[in-house]
Amino acid sequence: MRLKRVPVYLWRLIRALYIPVAVNCPLLIWLAFQLLWPDSGIIFRTMVTAALLSGVWAVWIYLNIVPWPREEFASRRLTIMEGGRHLCRLALYGMAVQALGMWFCYPSLKALLVRAGENGQLGSHPGLLLWGNCIYAVVLLFLLMWNGILRMFFTSKRLRLGMRALMLLAMWVPGVNLLVLCYAMRKVHAEYDFECYKESVRLVRRESELCRTRYPLVMVHGVGFRDLRYFNYWGRIPRELTRYGATVYYGNQEAFATVEQNAGDILKVVQRVAEETGCGKVNMIAHSKGGLDSRYAISRLGAAPWVASLTTVCTPHRGCRFVDRACRLPEWLYRGVARVFDWGFGRFGDAHPDFYRATRQFSTQASERFNREVPDAPGVFYQSYATAMKDCLSDPLLTLPYLLIKPLEGENDGLVSVESAKWGEFRGVVRNRRHRGISHGDIIDLKREDYGDFDVVEFYVGLVKELRERGF
Repeated sequence: MRLKRVPVYLWRLIRALYIPVAVNCPLLIWLAFQLLWPDSGIIFRTMVTAALLSGVWAVWIYLNIVPWPREEFASRRLTIMEGGRHLCRLALYGMAVQALGMWFCYPSLKALLVRAGENGQLGSHPGLLLWGNCIYAVVLLFLLMWNGILRMFFTSKRLRLGMRALMLLAMWVPGVNLLVLCYAMRKVHAEYDFECYKESVRLVRRESELCRTRYPLVMVHGVGFRDLRYFNYWGRIPRELTRYGATVYYGNQEAFATVEQNAGDILKVVQRVAEETGCGKVNMIAHSKGGLDSRYAISRLGAAPWVASLTTVCTPHRGCRFVDRACRLPEWLYRGVARVFDWGFGRFGDAHPDFYRATRQFSTQASERFNREVPDAPGVFYQSYATAMKDCLSDPLLTLPYLLIKPLEGENDGLVSVESAKWGEFRGVVRNRRHRGISHGDIIDLKREDYGDFDVVEFYVGLVKELRERGF
C-alpha cells in the first residue's frame, strides 16, 4: 500500500532523531557555545544561534504542516487525518523522551551545566536553565499534539459525536485523557487502513462492472423513512453499487402507510423502471417492512411479471412478538399515539399515514394471515438475510426493543428476530465478531460507518454480484 517503503522508514527515523533535538535546541546551542567556543564573541553567537533556531523552527513548521507523506491510495482527507495521528505519536514520544531524560540525566546535566557555565552568569543557576528548557520543550510538544488532535477531530468519520464529546471532556482528566487519545488514534489508524484498502479495491474493480446486473435494482426502504434526495436511506451503498455498474432505483413508498397502500406505490415504480430501461424486469432489494410491501406487490397486485428476484434483509416475515404485547395497550392510548405519528408523518410527506394499522401488521397473528394470503409468486426468486446484535449494548438506540425481543424470540437485530427474517432461500445471519454485532439500522448503513471486520457496503456489492452470477 505504501508508495515506497524505504523513504517512509527513513522519514520515521529522521523524525525520531529530530524531535528530541528540536525541543532541546536552546539548551544544546548554549552548551555548544560554552564547551566548544567559550571565547566566541556576542555577534558570532547571535548569528549562529539565529541560523540554527531558524533551521530547526523551519523544519518544525514543515513537520506541523506535512506530518506524513501522501501515499498512493490516500485521499487528501485521509492524509491529513493520518498525519494528525502521527503528530500525536510524535508528541507522546517526545514527552516520554523528555521525561526519561529529566529523570535519569538530571544530575549529569546539572553538573555539565555547572562546568560549562563556570565562567558564565548561568553557571550558578543550572536548575533554572534546565527547567526553563523543559518548559520550552513541553510547550512545543503540546502544540504538536493539539495540531494532531484537531486534525483527527475534524477529519475522521469513525470518531462519532459521542467519541468527540468524550475527547473534549476527558482532556481535563490526567491519565484518562491519554487513554482516550490512544483509543482515538487507534480508531483513526483503522479508518486510514480501511479507506486506503477500499480505494485500492476500487481501482482494481474500476473496469470490471461486477454489479452490472441483467435487470436494474429497485431498493425498497422500511417503515418510518422516505426516499429523500439529500439523506439516502441506504447510506453509501447505492453510490458504491453504481460505481461498479449497477442501475439503482428506489421504491418511493410512504413511511407509515399500510402494506397494501405501499405495495401500490411499489407496483407503479416496478412497472415504470421495467419499461424505461427496456429490461422487462427488476431485482428488488428490500429492508424491514419493505420486504412485506414488496411481497404484496408481487403476489397480490400483479407485479410478478416485472420482478426477477426479491431479496429481503431483516424483514419480519413472521411478525414480532413484542408488537403483540404493544397491541395489548389500552385502545385509547394506542390510537392517541397513532394520531400523533400520523400528524407528524403527514407533515413529512405521507399522503396516507396509518400508524395504527401499519404497526399492527407486524403482529404474529397478522403475519400468519399475511403469509397464507400472500404466497410466493412462481417465477420469482426469493432469498433473505438476517442480522444479529451481540447484546443489548451493541446499539444503544435499540437496547429496549432488543431486551423485549430476546426472551420471546431469541437472537435478533434489535427489532426483528433471526427466525422471523427467514424467507425463501435463507442466506444466513450477517454477523460481526466485534461487540457491536450488526443491528437493524447498521445493515442499511444508517450511521455511515464501518463496524470492525464487517463492511456493510461490501456486503451489498457481494449480494448484487451474486444476483448477476445467477443470471438476474
